[in-house]
Amino acid sequence: MLTDAFGRTVDYLRISVTDRCDLRCTYCLPKGFKGFAVPKDWLSIEELARVASAFARLGTKRFRLTGGEPLLRKGLTQLAAEINNQPGVEDISLTTNGTQLFKHAQALRQAGVRRLNISLDSLRHDCVKDITGTDCLPQVLEGIKAAKETGFERIKINMVPLKGINEYDLDDMVAFCIENGFILNLIEAMPMGATGQAHAKVSLQPVLTQLQQKFDLTPFNGTIGGGPARYWQSSDGGFTLGLITPMSQHFCETCNRVRLSATGDLHLCLGQEDKVALRPMLRDGCSDDELEQAIRKAVMRKPEKHEFVENPYKIIRVMALTGG
Repeated sequence: MLTDAFGRTVDYLRISVTDRCDLRCTYCLPKGFKGFAVPKDWLSIEELARVASAFARLGTKRFRLTGGEPLLRKGLTQLAAEINNQPGVEDISLTTNGTQLFKHAQALRQAGVRRLNISLDSLRHDCVKDITGTDCLPQVLEGIKAAKETGFERIKINMVPLKGINEYDLDDMVAFCIENGFILNLIEAMPMGATGQAHAKVSLQPVLTQLQQKFDLTPFNGTIGGGPARYWQSSDGGFTLGLITPMSQHFCETCNRVRLSATGDLHLCLGQEDKVALRPMLRDGCSDDELEQAIRKAVMRKPEKHEFVENPYKIIRVMALTGG
């Protein structure tokens, strides 16, 4: 198993397959942003699979495919299938904005993806357009419908509450998730790049209190994925709420993940600059043993915690370039 200098086991790799996205969510990508990597600098599907295989041999059990928008990358299902075939892999999930999902849901399921996180910040057309820059709600809802019909084991709806924008849409989102049997994941916006730093902070602690009272929520002690969310469930079991609170209640002491960017940088903490470039090694023909040793050394450099609260303007790279 991979263990860092603070005794944390790292058994979860998030793989960004592209930094491109067809939306421009206000907390992620600046309007008119053009600072994307050129495709020749992306790791190939074969290179991504090779890194994933090395992690699997080192005890990594969980993999998440992300972006940008991962469904824009050709060969995604091939990558999922190759990861799924690695011994010891227990879980492959995908985070998507849902706009392309109706075209790919069946193939993803057949390739071994079992769980989906779908970003949806409102059910109002005008609000979705304000946040994403595009009137994409019909395509997203079509993708969600296709995913449900395809039979994924678990579908989570990721919502980022934004002050004065969608914070009053919570009741509608809860009702939508209850109706469809989805988990609602609420995520605090992080100060990643100028766009993330521009948004007012919204603590989810008062939101939790409000929803606990309204839906009789109690802590859920079971396992729902391997990420950082804490879960609550209604007394009748009909509604499950997840909270990801990097700002108001961080979870650094239990962090079990690292991120591989589309260009081959292994980011060791979302809120720090520590990273290790794997692409030069891969393209210089490194052996599997050399790659594994580089990963082990990198994980030992994983920082103890982020500094989003203490130093909110530290991280200037945008979220899409890091990988979700």
